Amino acid sequence: MILVTVGTQLAFDRMVGAVDRWVNKKDIQVIAQVGPTEVCFSNIKYKSFLEQDELDHILKTSDLVVAHAGMGSILSSLSLGKPIIIMPRKASLGEHRNEHQMATARRFQNRPGVYVAWDEQQLVVLLNRWSTERFDHVDEISNTAPTEFLANLKQLIGNT
Repeated sequence: MILVTVGTQLAFDRMVGAVDRWVNKKDIQVIAQVGPTEVCFSNIKYKSFLEQDELDHILKTSDLVVAHAGMGSILSSLSLGKPIIIMPRKASLGEHRNEHQMATARRFQNRPGVYVAWDEQQLVVLLNRWSTERFDHVDEISNTAPTEFLANLKQLIGNT
């Protein structure tokens, strides 16, 4: 199963539409959180907004996550060891206020388990690759800061 998420603030019809077209006539279940959109998608199950418990359950049972280049989506996926394809929104296309998602994608593009699709065509290439060979296992990242970092932070705060 594939989870597609665009976060909770904005729709991302370009990305969701590419997934919807790709999955047509494939035996792959896709569940998507699509945000506030007017678009109707034909080949995927979707809701504008998933409650946190429902989203967490779908994320835990998914085989792949496809998401905008939002930090919450990336970190949530990696903390569960889920491979993720990210496609950054482009401010130049009116999808966001600035190009920070492009910077996020550049930062994560070489991290194991993170695959970057810079456009719809690359998204389809990555989805095809995943559907035929699956992506390698992703090592889970910790959802807490390292003990040494916390100790140093406490020491810094205590010395102010």
